[in-house]
Amino acid sequence: MKASSRTQNFAALVWGAVIGILGGLIGLGGAEFRLPVLVSVFKFRTLNAIVVNLIVSLVTVIFSFIFRSGFAGFDRIAENWSVVVNLLAGSLIGSFAGVHLATKINEHLLHKVVVVLLVCLSFVLIGHEFIFAQSVFQFVPAVQIIIGFIAGLVIGLVSSMLGVAGGELIIPTIILLYGVDVKLAGSLSLAISIPTIIMGLIRYRQNQRISEAVTDKLFIVLMSIGSIIGALLGSYLLRFAPSALLQIGLGIILLASAIKLARKPSAKASAEP
Repeated sequence: MKASSRTQNFAALVWGAVIGILGGLIGLGGAEFRLPVLVSVFKFRTLNAIVVNLIVSLVTVIFSFIFRSGFAGFDRIAENWSVVVNLLAGSLIGSFAGVHLATKINEHLLHKVVVVLLVCLSFVLIGHEFIFAQSVFQFVPAVQIIIGFIAGLVIGLVSSMLGVAGGELIIPTIILLYGVDVKLAGSLSLAISIPTIIMGLIRYRQNQRISEAVTDKLFIVLMSIGSIIGALLGSYLLRFAPSALLQIGLGIILLASAIKLARKPSAKASAEP
């Protein structure tokens, strides 16, 4: 990315805050909303946008975990260490494989894959209340572990290929598979996301993609700061907004963003910002 002007850096801060508010309203990092903005507004190449999104996601998730620890408590998280280990075992492998796929396929195909995954995540958000309304499935421990591992693989794959924390998939999985309440599930999700994102960044660094994507550190710092501030504001505003309608509304916003990204000419998607 070329040297950013003051206007662009200010825009990074503002967009980071706006996206952070959206993420805070649904208890996520907002990375699913950030990716279309990086590609469409700031004109990042798709792969570079994924790497930058992953970096900002890591910062946001770490702070979110610190903030949320006061609600769930580290003791409750520690009591459910087996859930974290089960999903993390699969997510780390999935993250490793996701980076390999993202760096090996051509930019045009990667752009299409990103659009498809964003559309899928939008439907997860829209159907969020329906998913949580279902009774928890009962599995024998061995089957539960296998399903958790497979779910982790998918989550890690999506995380590294979109640069997201994967909370949209992790939280429903934890609730349905392990019968954990939604607040604790959110904290466990963050505990799983942090190592998964780090694995993705390590793999991108090994493929020399981080140095290629991170040419403007100030841009990333400002977007990260905006995301943290926005997440705090979103968490505060959550008490005044109906959660069910929020999930559907934000899912529709994500779907619209994915459609807009799909209409973006592939030549632009592969052009240097």
